[in-house]
This record gives sequence, structure tokens and C-alpha cells, in this order.
Amino acid sequence: MAPFDDVTTPTLVVDLTVLERNLASMAAEARGRSVALRPHAKTHKSVEVARRQLALGAAGLSVATVGEAEVFAGAGVDDLFIAYPVWADRDRAARLGALAERTRLRVGVDSAEGATALGRARVGGANIEALVEVDSGHHRSGCRPEEAAVVARAAEQAGLRVCGVFTFPGHAYAPEAAAGAADDEGRALEAAGAALEAAGLDSPVRSGGSTPTARRTSPGVTELRPGVYAFNDAQQVALGTCGPADVALFAVATVVSAPAPGRIVLDSGSKILGADRPDWLEGHGIIPSLPGAVVISLSEHHAVVELGAGNDAPPEVGRHLTVVPNHVCNAVNLVDEVLAVRDGMVVATWPVDARGALA
Repeated sequence: MAPFDDVTTPTLVVDLTVLERNLASMAAEARGRSVALRPHAKTHKSVEVARRQLALGAAGLSVATVGEAEVFAGAGVDDLFIAYPVWADRDRAARLGALAERTRLRVGVDSAEGATALGRARVGGANIEALVEVDSGHHRSGCRPEEAAVVARAAEQAGLRVCGVFTFPGHAYAPEAAAGAADDEGRALEAAGAALEAAGLDSPVRSGGSTPTARRTSPGVTELRPGVYAFNDAQQVALGTCGPADVALFAVATVVSAPAPGRIVLDSGSKILGADRPDWLEGHGIIPSLPGAVVISLSEHHAVVELGAGNDAPPEVGRHLTVVPNHVCNAVNLVDEVLAVRDGMVVATWPVDARGALA
């Protein structure tokens, strides 16, 4: 990673060579297993990245919000899945109906109440498909797998076409947890799909696959929805999902202070790196050029770094360093644009098109 001494900091940078390699690798993984790849665009929020994913054979995109769906539909993406139990209040119902008129639209549902509300979105008979979300062990949203048919029946009664089930094995985000979470995912999707079929309902889509589990999913999974894999981050490095050379996005920061021996301060605070730090992860990011250094604390505009052993000569004030964020999805949503670089040279500026599209 080059220091990018000519850029104004703090800023986020995407290494195009690494990005392209990451995208091609996951696309090849999906093709080799004959499963659909529907990347989650909440990670990059970028039309430029989405176009590259679709060009490599992605079946469509996953998004988290109606707002994100509107951004990508506006850019011409014609197959979108809002992988979230959307509550269709009056505003969202109208927006969903409008979306369904210009793109193939699937929406998540995990309750009969949610299904009934989604039915209101069929303004003018708009064709909205539904996938029933089931809990595979993350214990966030999602009904129990054995209850999937009840939710699916309510969705059909509300005028939605149910086309399958989905889950998010988020409990894979812990050390040594990916294999077990992938097994849980497979069992939950199989049970939920069987419940739909026993009730006389079709279940052709069984969608799963977070970045930590995407290469471990069971044969019964028909669709993968990883997101972070495009850029990767410090969490994925720590989990062993990728190596340091697979990180495509990083922050460029300036050393603004060296207040004490063995300590420096960067201008990449929580408003550029994001504040996520799971209890199993040391520090608030990785500084590749300073092995053993730990970002011990973040303020809004300060990152305090303990240099640690082996870094006896501290970087001088004014030097640029690169920092890998812990959670890339949050970091990207904090900026209006990212710099695209190749071989250390800035070649383009990409807008974060869906930044702030949270509703």
C-alpha cells in the first residue's frame, strides 16, 4: 500500500487490482458450485462496483433498504432483493410499488403482520416477490424455520408471490465460528424450504452466504449474498476469511501528533474508520506498515496509536499512513466518495452513490 503523499487526508482509497481479483474470485466460486451470486451492495454502495459484479455474472444485487434499491434501480439494475424484513408503511408501500414497476423486486418478510403490510405495496398490481427470512442462529430478525410456511401463506394471501427462503448466518462473525454457522445456515434453509413444500408452496430459492461462510455453504443453498468480500476489512483478516493482501479498501491518514514516546495520533478518527470493534478484535484497525501497532482509541477526528515493539522509530508528524478499517461497510457510508487507484496512482474518483440511503 502506497502512502499517497499527494492526497488530502483522511480519505478512503480502493485498490482496483485487489478489488477486481476479489470480485473475480467470488464469481468463480459461485459458478463452480452452480449457485447464483447476488452480492450485497450495502458494503460498497457504489454503482461502479455493482456494474463490475454484474459484468462478472451476478444474478442481481442484494440491498438493505428501499432507498438503496431506488439508487441501484435508477442506475439500471433490473433485479434487486431487499434482504430485510421491510415494514411497508404508507411511504414505503408507494415507493415499493414504484420500484416494482421498473425492476424485478424481491422483498424479505418474517411475520404475517409484515406480509400484510407489504401487500399494500402492490399499487396497481405491482409484481413483488417475497422471500421468508428465517433465523439460522444469529438471533436477530427471521422467524423459526418451522414457522416459515405460516409467514409464506400470509404473504400469498396478501398478494405476494413467495419464491423461497433466506437467512443471514451472522454468528459466523467470531473466531472459529464460520464452519458451524454455515452448517446452521444449511439446516435452517433446508427445514424452512421443506416446511413451505409440505404446505404446497414453491421454494426454489434458498438464499444465504455471508462473507465468512460463502465458501462453506451447504449444497442445498441456491444463492449467495456476501458483501464485504469485495473490499474485505480488518475483521475478515482476523477471522482468516482473507489475507492482508486481499484488502482492497483502506483509509489514508496523516500523523498529526506524536505526543509521547511510542505513541502517535492520526487524523483518521471514527468519522472515517467507523467505530465498530467486536470484543474479540484488538484495536480499531490495522496499520500495515507498522506491524504490532494498535489503534487503541478513536475520537471523532483522532486515532491514537500505540506503536508497540519493533516500531522504535515513530513515523514523523506529517507522514501519511494507510489504515484498514475494522468494518468496511460502516466506513464507506461515512464518505461521499472514494479514490480508485491502480499501481499506487489515483485513476478515478467514485461517488458513494447510496450513502445515507437508510430508509
